[in-house]
Formats: sequence, structure tokens, C-alpha cells
Amino acid sequence: MPPRIPHPEPGVPDTSGPLRYIWWLIRCQPWPVLRGSVFGTAWMVGLSVRPYLVARAIDDGLRAGDGRALLWWVAAIVAAGFALAWLGIMRHRTMTFIREDASARSAEVLLRGLSSVGAVLPRRLAAGDVATVGGYDIVRTSHVLTLSGPGVGAVIAYGVVAVLLWSVDPPLAVLVLLGVPAIAVSVGPLLRRLERAESAYRQQQGELTTRADDIVAGLRVLAGVGGRHLFARRYAARSRALRGEGYRVGAVASWIDALTLTMPGLFLAAVVWLAARTAANGDITIGQLVAVYGYTAVLVVPVWFLLEGGYMLIQGRVAARRIVGLLRLTPDPAGGPVTATAPRQPAELRDPATGLVVPPGRLVGVAADDPAEAVALADRLGRYVASDVTWGGVPLAGVDLDDVRARILVADHDSHLFAGTLRELLRGRAAGGNARPAAAGDNAAGTGPARDETAGDDADIRAALHAASAQDVADALPDGLDTPIGARARTLSGGQRQRVRLARALLAEPEVLILVDPTSAVDAHTEARIAQRLRGARAGRTTIVLATSPLVLGHADTVAHLSAGRVVATGTHADLLARDPGYRALVSRTGGTADGEHGESVEGWAAEGTAVEGTAVGGRAADDEAVEAGRARR
Repeated sequence: MPPRIPHPEPGVPDTSGPLRYIWWLIRCQPWPVLRGSVFGTAWMVGLSVRPYLVARAIDDGLRAGDGRALLWWVAAIVAAGFALAWLGIMRHRTMTFIREDASARSAEVLLRGLSSVGAVLPRRLAAGDVATVGGYDIVRTSHVLTLSGPGVGAVIAYGVVAVLLWSVDPPLAVLVLLGVPAIAVSVGPLLRRLERAESAYRQQQGELTTRADDIVAGLRVLAGVGGRHLFARRYAARSRALRGEGYRVGAVASWIDALTLTMPGLFLAAVVWLAARTAANGDITIGQLVAVYGYTAVLVVPVWFLLEGGYMLIQGRVAARRIVGLLRLTPDPAGGPVTATAPRQPAELRDPATGLVVPPGRLVGVAADDPAEAVALADRLGRYVASDVTWGGVPLAGVDLDDVRARILVADHDSHLFAGTLRELLRGRAAGGNARPAAAGDNAAGTGPARDETAGDDADIRAALHAASAQDVADALPDGLDTPIGARARTLSGGQRQRVRLARALLAEPEVLILVDPTSAVDAHTEARIAQRLRGARAGRTTIVLATSPLVLGHADTVAHLSAGRVVATGTHADLLARDPGYRALVSRTGGTADGEHGESVEGWAAEGTAVEGTAVGGRAADDEAVEAGRARR
């Protein structure tokens, strides 16, 4: 039986602000919140019943010497205790349900929102930010909903106790009515300081989490370029800075905790002292003195809840602000109204921004001085961003997006590999269990076009593996194509993963295939085989290879040199080597590394997080360290 989704349709959150988002979570479950408020109020108010019962037992039973009355009041006290225990259980159960429901709802709207953003997410937000929001901020935000139960009850109980004290002695009631706001005012500045410190800490925590993820993902690269210790030192330095920021948060929080316990205690002492003097003067009875002490002791509970609620509200507001920031992310405007019809036959692709022209049915290589320009070009040609690219003379942005996704595939070297058998992983959507629909912003190989239900038979798979020089990957696995592969294929080496991704892209057989640096993680001999077989596997179909490898570019029909955002020269690889010094300098930097693997210079791949050995070092957190590591190695 499949697991039941808590909220098949979680609703549309209010992202106009953090408090509005919290209010939306409350409005999504009005009846549980109402029950929590009722139970919380009944429990809080019920706490003040027992001091009254104790006072009656003293005055009517003990002082009057009436044993029967004393037994009745004692029985009432015991019954009130059981009733309060039941109310406390129901209050806690209801509020736990409310918090868990809010956490599940926040997780679902975040998952829905982030999945709709697609390729925009890694460009706008670090992975560590996403991880900390999902693992920390959702829980903190949900805890704010406690204010809807015990928080409401605390306010009502405060008023009830004030009325009861007024019936005993008006000066005591005035002291209570003025004392509680004074406590809140004394804690207020600390709460504002806590919000500022918590915001800075959460930001740095997300950045450090991103750096840790980058280092773990790029350990093999770091070892290869001699940068492991450099990254470790930089991480330790950032960690110490985060620890210092955590000390700031802890210092403010400790003062708040101290005041939360100390101020109500001092307040209780003041009220008891005044009540004792009043009783000594004979203005109130001994039973009333006990009742005043009980009322004041009871008052500590709602006061503590109000102060704790303010603390949770500050933390929840910071957390909700980060959630809202993620939910406000929108995909690049790749979609839009359909204003043109896709060409019926393979047609020319033209990018006015760079001047690149891709004739149909040709293998075109693009060598870019800046890796970021190559990635941006792939996004434009694959329509993952808005652009002026034309396809067969019509604007690509005006063609139905489903037609574009069915016929044009952008396959990068680090696209996601889903869990499943190797056969399912290669077959993509045809496999049924490992697929997801293509969407605007999706830039993963194998998730765009699909052939048909028979596209993934073993013969086709073997052919694709042969073209990608990945047959040895399947042969080395215990059960061949039926061997289970975990998410991201961590059991495979970097080079094996890259070749599997290439085989998956070839198996899709799109009309236009755009390959982003498809051989950066393999050695020169394997790269030469892939380049030769790729030309045969894609004969008669449009293929664009964004790379600076001379082994790959040498098999292209045409090569375009992209510099400063424009195509500055076109021709065969041999022609450009002879007449374009910039192109010659660019491709000559691609040589053998110290480990015998082929890859660009450290400066080239580190700035963009490009993979060497198939493992990416995240560019956002690791660029400067990787460059220094490479220079130190040389």
C-alpha cells in the first residue's frame, strides 16, 4: 500500500511576508487551532481553580473545624487535578498535531515550489540554504503555531487571575496588571537583538553547509589537485567564524532564558510579600493569602508561555522569512504563449546573441573562452531561459514548450542520475519507474525527449553504451544491466557516471542534442573513442558539443570559437588551429594532468564547478580555493 500523502493539495501559501506565511499555516487548519485554543485556555484557567479550592478548604474546613466541608473541598481539589491532567494531555496532543501538520504542509509547498523552479534553483540559491531550510526552518516556523493554543490561553488566564486577585485585594490586582507588561518590556530589546543575531547565523550556517557539501562531492578532485588540506583549512576558518556567530546567538538567548525564569520569580516574590503584609494587617484571611500565593504561582505559567512564545516568534519569523525567500523563486521565463509552429523537418538553429548558426544534421563544436558563456548558450538553445534564438526561422520562445522538449535535449556532464537498475537508469522515461516529466527549467539529460515504448530494448542500450564507450561499465557490474544503482550512482566512478549520462542522452535519440563538456572526466584514449563513435551514432542528426577538447573538436563538421560572448571564428578544427591564435591557445590548455586524466586547467573548471573525474566542486563556495590549489600544485 503506497504511503498516504498528508496533503495531496497543500494550498497556495501567502508569501507576502514571514508573519503572513505563518498566518496562512494557521488558517489552513482552523478547527485544530480552535480546539488547541480551547484546551489551552481551559488548562490555563483551570490552574487558577485549585488555589481557590485550597483557600476554601482552609477557611471553611481547617479554620472552621468542619471535617465534612474539608473532605468535600479535598475531593474537589483531586477532581480538579484529574481534569487538569486530561486538559493538559489534550492540549499537548492537539498542539503537536498542529505543528506536525504545519511542518508537513510547509515541506510539501517547498517541494512543489522548488521542483517547479528547475534549473533556476542552483543558479540562485546554494544547496546548503535549501538543506537548512528543509531541516531546520520548517520546524522552527511550525513551533510558532504554539501561540495559537497555549498563547491564547495565557492571555485569557492572565485576565482571569487579575479578576480573581481584584476580588481579594485591588492593590494586588493592580500590581499584577502592571507587572506583567513590565516584564515583557524588559525582554523586548533582547528579542530584537536575537532576531538580528539569528538572521546572520542562519545565513552563515547555510553557506557553511553548502561548502561542506561541495567538499564532500569534490574530495576526489581535491586530492587530485593537492587542494584537500587547503579546503580543510578554509572550512575550519569558516566554521570558527560560524561558531563565533553562534556564541552571539547563545549569549542573547541565555539572557532571555534567564529573564524568563528570573523575572516571574521576582514578580511572584513581590506579590507574596505584599499579600503577607496585607494578611498580617488582617485585611485578608489566611485562606485568601494562600489563594493569592496560588494565583501568583499560577500566573508564572502564562507569563512564561508569553515570554517563551515571544522567543519562538522571533526564531519562527527568521525561519519563515527564509522559507518565503525560497517560495518566491520563479523559473526563468522559458515558457510563454504559443505564437509559432515548430518546423516539421530538422531546421537551422540560430542564436543572435552570439551569432552562432547550427545547420541541421551537422555535428557542431563550440569552444568558449569562458565556461559560463558555454552554459548560457546551451540554456538559450535548449530554451531554458528567454532568448531571441530562432529555429527554422521562427522564434524558439514562441514554439510550444512541449515540442521543444520533445525534440531538443540539453545534456550536461553532471545531470542527475536517479536510483534504479542500470537498465532503468539508461532508459529514462521509457522505464516507467525512474522518470519525471520534463518541465521548464529542467536541465537533466534523459528527462527531455523520449522515443517510444520500445526505445529501451537491450540492443539499443548496448549500442548507446558502445557509442559512449561505457560497455565496460555494464560488464563490470554483478548483474549487468539489472544491477541496482543508488541515487546519483555513487558506487560508480566519476568517469563511469559521465559515460552513463552520455549513453542515456544518446539513447533518447533527440532531433537536436546539445552536449555540455561530455568528456571532461575521462582519459584521452577513452575520449578519442567517444569522439569517433559519437559522430557515427549521431550521423544525420543535429549535435552541438560545447567543449574545448581538441580530440572532440577534431571530429566536428564545424567549430565555432566563442569569445567575449560572440562567435569570432568558424571553420574546421584544423583551420582554426592554423588561423585563430585565440582558439589555438584555448584548446592547447587542454592537456594531460598529473594523474593521467584529461581535463581543463584548474582555473577553467573551478570557477564554474566543472567536473574532473566526474565530480563537481561547487563553484559558488569553492572557486577561490580550487584556483589556489591548482596553482600550488603546479
